[in-house]
Amino acid sequence: MKTSIIQEKSYLFSLRIINAYRQIIERQKEYTLSRQLLKSGTSIGANVEEALGGQSRKDFFMKLTIAYKEARETSYWLRLMRDTKFISDEASSSLLSDCEELIRIITAIQKTIRKTGN
Repeated sequence: MKTSIIQEKSYLFSLRIINAYRQIIERQKEYTLSRQLLKSGTSIGANVEEALGGQSRKDFFMKLTIAYKEARETSYWLRLMRDTKFISDEASSSLLSDCEELIRIITAIQKTIRKTGN
């Protein structure tokens, strides 16, 4: 089964988020914010998978929209955790870069769908 770029990148991002979550709870003993990050960060890939299994273009678009919103939320939690020093500037920079890339890819897919008719 061939995977799409967004499918692959969102899955790899989920793995990075899980690892970051583990480090935060082990090193910082922070459970509330890190749990929010874990939920939104892994939800991106889950919603991409749901979109790919969508029953219609509209279903695909709506699930992709949810993935976009989850990516925006993840960006928020990453910035918040960086600014409160729960994660390092280096780690947050790398994760934020990947998250922004996901946002750009999802946005491009959504624009293409809009152009070709929802």
